[in-house]
Amino acid sequence: MPSTTFIHAACFAVGAVVGGGIVTAVSSPKRTIPTGTTSAANAGVLAPVVPPVIEMGPSGDARISNIAAATMLTSPVLKYGHPGPVPDLLVRKAYTAAYDRRLRHPAWTAEHLTLASLGKSAVGPASNDETGDRSRSTFAEDESLPVAFRAKLQDYFRSGYDRGHMVPAADAKSSQAAMDETFLLSNISPQVGAGFNRHYWAYLEDWCRRLTGSFADVYIFTIPLYLPHKDPDGKWRVNYEVIGSPPNVSVPTHFAKVVLASRPSSPSRPDVPEISTGAFVLPNTIIPDEAPLESFIMPVEAVERAAGLNLFSDALKNSSRHICKSTKCEVIVRRFDDAQKRPDMRRAISAPK
Repeated sequence: MPSTTFIHAACFAVGAVVGGGIVTAVSSPKRTIPTGTTSAANAGVLAPVVPPVIEMGPSGDARISNIAAATMLTSPVLKYGHPGPVPDLLVRKAYTAAYDRRLRHPAWTAEHLTLASLGKSAVGPASNDETGDRSRSTFAEDESLPVAFRAKLQDYFRSGYDRGHMVPAADAKSSQAAMDETFLLSNISPQVGAGFNRHYWAYLEDWCRRLTGSFADVYIFTIPLYLPHKDPDGKWRVNYEVIGSPPNVSVPTHFAKVVLASRPSSPSRPDVPEISTGAFVLPNTIIPDEAPLESFIMPVEAVERAAGLNLFSDALKNSSRHICKSTKCEVIVRRFDDAQKRPDMRRAISAPK
């Protein structure tokens, strides 16, 4: 589990703490990175916070590191350097992510979906030479990360797990470069294949995209989780597998999708948004197609506590509607692997409003 220090440093770097700051950072074309000073409580311990270091990757992507800020610590105990953890904030064309060096997968990913970003704007889809083609993308190690902390292709070989996208390739069709970035292993986490990554999790990703038909802006946060279970002795423990050679890529026990969707509250007040939020937590295991999406609803606060994140301000959470009261919470089952047997295979699983 990422430490509190790591999470708060990463969230600070993109403006994620309270007030929906991360939404602004993700949606802003300038990708402004806020700076500031330490609080009075830290006076005399920390030097003023310096702007994060922005390192450009080989493909022109940005990796934001707070190493410079970390080394500004004035504690004499750290005179020979700050051990970390260091957040790797990855600002991509279609998403922003924080990479967890210890777990070797994202701590979280964030994306902003609209009809236009999905190539479904009113002016029509982009031409084929402007859109991403999944068949042309290949999984690759993220060379913008330090070699010692990268997930590697070999780590997933014969592991029994899929290389599961946190930001789906289908969400990044704006260009081939954007789609290629979703295949970097810094956007990947080990997922059960049949019954989860290839099925129910894919249905949930499709549901998120379909929200753009009802909302002007849809923000999606994908968060790997490590949740405890109660053992026969009555104690709660977190047990998870580690894959790789040597074993270093952690396998999350659960995955969360947290949604914030907005649209004008009324035609007469287009400048006043109606905000809807919701969180869904799915176990990293086989999930039956007939499982209702509503059975995975969890409070946003519960996801925040489990992950050590502040996704939205309390004011926003208290004033927003639940997403399932604003639209249908349903997944559409599309068993592409059964298509040849039953071409008409399509079933909606509905949750009551």
